[in-house]
Amino acid sequence: MNAPSRPARRPVWISPDSGDFDVFKAQVAQRTRAEDVPQAVDIAQNIPIYSGQTVAVAARDPQSRRALTAEWAWVFADGPGIVVIRDALPDAAIVDRATAIFETIIAAEKAANQGGGDHFAKPGANDRIWNSLEKHCLADPANFAAYYSADTLALASEAWLGPAYQMTAQVNRVNPGGAAQVAHRDYHLGFMSAEQMARFPAHIHGISPLLTLQGAVAHCDMAVETGPTMMLPFSQQFHEGYLAFSRPEYQDHFAKHHVQLPLAKGDALFFNPAVMHGAGTNRTSDRFRMVNLLQVSSAFGRAMETVDRARMSRAVFPVLRQGVSGIDVANVIAATAEGYPFPTNLDRNPPIGGLAPRTMADFLAQAVREGWTDQQLDTVLADLERKNAT
Repeated sequence: MNAPSRPARRPVWISPDSGDFDVFKAQVAQRTRAEDVPQAVDIAQNIPIYSGQTVAVAARDPQSRRALTAEWAWVFADGPGIVVIRDALPDAAIVDRATAIFETIIAAEKAANQGGGDHFAKPGANDRIWNSLEKHCLADPANFAAYYSADTLALASEAWLGPAYQMTAQVNRVNPGGAAQVAHRDYHLGFMSAEQMARFPAHIHGISPLLTLQGAVAHCDMAVETGPTMMLPFSQQFHEGYLAFSRPEYQDHFAKHHVQLPLAKGDALFFNPAVMHGAGTNRTSDRFRMVNLLQVSSAFGRAMETVDRARMSRAVFPVLRQGVSGIDVANVIAATAEGYPFPTNLDRNPPIGGLAPRTMADFLAQAVREGWTDQQLDTVLADLERKNAT
């Protein structure tokens, strides 16, 4: 009996010039067929459209719920990567009350000169509320509960991430004349520089999209001229996209072939974070386009134990500073300090000048390199702990 053949060995590393552009073009040229999404009420520009009422009914029946979430899981992974749910939050009064809360928060934060920074938009193009989830909850718990009771939000999250997901949200109000974002992929790898992305092996590029789900709830009617999210269906299938999508040929293809769907107040949009996308230009002179951006995370994106890494960094710093023979500073820092900037409090620690704030590991490495005193490091770490505190 012949032994089964082993699969071909896949490349371990992805470089900035990786990826076959012709493969990409063929992938995004696919079409969504009605038989692929039988529970959708329509397909618009390859994006399946669902009814919020249908979703609410399915949520009450275990078999229907399982069938709908299975369909959405296919869409996110192997289909166009995007779903739109009409009347996801059908009660306009609930949405309007949340909008009023968000506008009050925006005004208060602007008056206090709070926040600032954005990941992919130019300064002044929009107004952000970082952590709108918590601020909404504290401002009006009853409205918060009514808002997040929506079955559409829960089922979309479960379809991609399973139970015990972690909800976060950030409001984005794109002002009249606000320019479009650069087309990109999203958190996690999408928030890194090309150099940082290239350090992660290829299989992590495949895992990153499985860790989060992107969503948006429309808080006003959003005609195309107001700049709803530009998206390229099926682009999540392109494995090398985190690094490749910044190249001119991909940006040009996106500019020519992206789609934009108008949304009505209370509609919701969900998509795989690896879909190439970006907020559009608000071409109006008088309409403020507001969406509540949902970023839902897998329950599995957490370590088993809680570790006080700042305390460890303070303790090991004198050893690293001495330059003891046989001690590899970089390896020790990797095992000691927090090397990832998230989660953080983006009000106190916004991504100004880059896609993400500096990490504890960055500061510890700088302290060793520049010969800081214990007090200097302690001051910086205390400030970072304050910024990261809830």
